[in-house]
Amino acid sequence: MAGTILLVEDSLEAVELTRHALEECTLTDNAIIVAYDGQDAVDYLFGAGRYEGRDTADLPKVVLLDLRLPKLDGFEVLAKIRSSSRTRLVPVVMLTVSKLREDIRRSYELGANGYIIKALDYDAYHDAIIAACAYWLGINQGPY
Repeated sequence: MAGTILLVEDSLEAVELTRHALEECTLTDNAIIVAYDGQDAVDYLFGAGRYEGRDTADLPKVVLLDLRLPKLDGFEVLAKIRSSSRTRLVPVVMLTVSKLREDIRRSYELGANGYIIKALDYDAYHDAIIAACAYWLGINQGPY
């Protein structure tokens, strides 16, 4: 079943690498929405700012959320997602370079469904995104 992937990432290079891998995923019917900062992600999910008037009932199948973002960081975005009864069940996977145990723990405490550390090697990064796509959009049975 087709759906939307919300990619929240401020690095243009990471956006392109992630988009390329997601487009290769066997589930190519999924739309990829990119938010380049935390506030843009929140606006998308709640139909504010440039997304005013968007059908907010159309929730993403998964949110791939970077941790270090301008305006609102990944922790703040995750907290906002989990604080709303409408969005709290949306699967959120942290996709970040941070290997810090406290970042990993805090992400799960705030309700992250997964935590992927971005590999510095292109092939390893690509494979991780393909695996995440296969799981979250194919194998996993989401709430929406």
